[in-house]
Amino acid sequence: MADYDRNESTPAAIEIAPDISATPSPAQRRKRLFAGLAALLAATAGGYALLHDTGHVATDNAYVNADVAQVTPLVAGPVAAIEVVNTQVVRRGQVLLRLDDADAKLAVARAEAELQRVRRQFGQTAATGSALAAQVRAGDAEIARAHAQVDVAAANLAKARIDLDRRRALAASGAISGEELSTAQNAFSAAQGNLSLAHAGVAQASAARGAAQGSFAANASLLDGTTIDTHPDVAAAQAKLDQARLDLARTVVRAPIDGVVTNRQAQVGQRLAAGAQVMTIVPVASVYVDANFKEGQLGRVREGQPVELVSDLYGKQFVYHGRVTGFSGGTGAAFALIPAQNATGNWIKVVQRVPVRIALDPKELKAHPLRVGLSMEATIDVSGEGERQ
Repeated sequence: MADYDRNESTPAAIEIAPDISATPSPAQRRKRLFAGLAALLAATAGGYALLHDTGHVATDNAYVNADVAQVTPLVAGPVAAIEVVNTQVVRRGQVLLRLDDADAKLAVARAEAELQRVRRQFGQTAATGSALAAQVRAGDAEIARAHAQVDVAAANLAKARIDLDRRRALAASGAISGEELSTAQNAFSAAQGNLSLAHAGVAQASAARGAAQGSFAANASLLDGTTIDTHPDVAAAQAKLDQARLDLARTVVRAPIDGVVTNRQAQVGQRLAAGAQVMTIVPVASVYVDANFKEGQLGRVREGQPVELVSDLYGKQFVYHGRVTGFSGGTGAAFALIPAQNATGNWIKVVQRVPVRIALDPKELKAHPLRVGLSMEATIDVSGEGERQ
């Protein structure tokens, strides 16, 4: 039975020959390996594209900013009244504070008096010119009178010479006395003196007229080509009066722009110097965002590209929409108070950031106001076209 089982029955172990055709060849294994690597690379690239969207660049290093107005008085003086408080909304031209204007009013009064004085002085100068012109005319008449006196003296001298010659001729024959000859001789000498005196009178009259003419010319030069309003002295006095009135008006300090009062420092009674900062006006309706992007992110950023922004104040529930309006002229580190010094042996490269200015939609700002310094997250769509300045 045992033999029968060993010889006739099914053997205990049946060996199955392997299927040689099912085993892949080395070439097939290499082909499958390369296909798996290609799929893995494609999946990796797809995942990277999903995680790193090449059509957008984003940063959370962004903050709200604004072109604030520093309020400073243009004249010095003590503070008489302050009309606003911190956080108050003001309009352009609204009164912010008033300085004591007593000194300014006195300055205006002095300037007005000075203007009246120089205007009267102009009238006096004009009247003096008329008087000097009359003196010149009088000098002409005096010269004419002096010449007439010369003519009279010359005629008298000629008559005295004739009388003397006659008496000398008669004195030789004894027809006249010596006394009469002496009288004729004295009359001739007197006539000579009168002629000399007349010539001196002409010289004196000419000199007087020259002096009057010089005074008239000097006075005329002060008025030549001017009126009472265009005369230099009057114009200078008018300018002083205008400056005094301007300083009086500047004792009332007004808001230069619309905005919110911030950082008010002045107090009633405090004496302020011209140019001292007293408060800041923040134009909350025209704030913008300075987004500090890494230098490697800016290769495709252009002006005009759309930006989506989320503030920490409102969260992701509200998204602002803006536009890139410009780029800073340098990195933030370049304009630091103490710039980095890279010319050292232990220099370590640090990725720099460049501020990018982003304008916001005014309607969205009105619906969801922002304040300077708030944190923002900015995402720029770089897939579109733009122009880099």
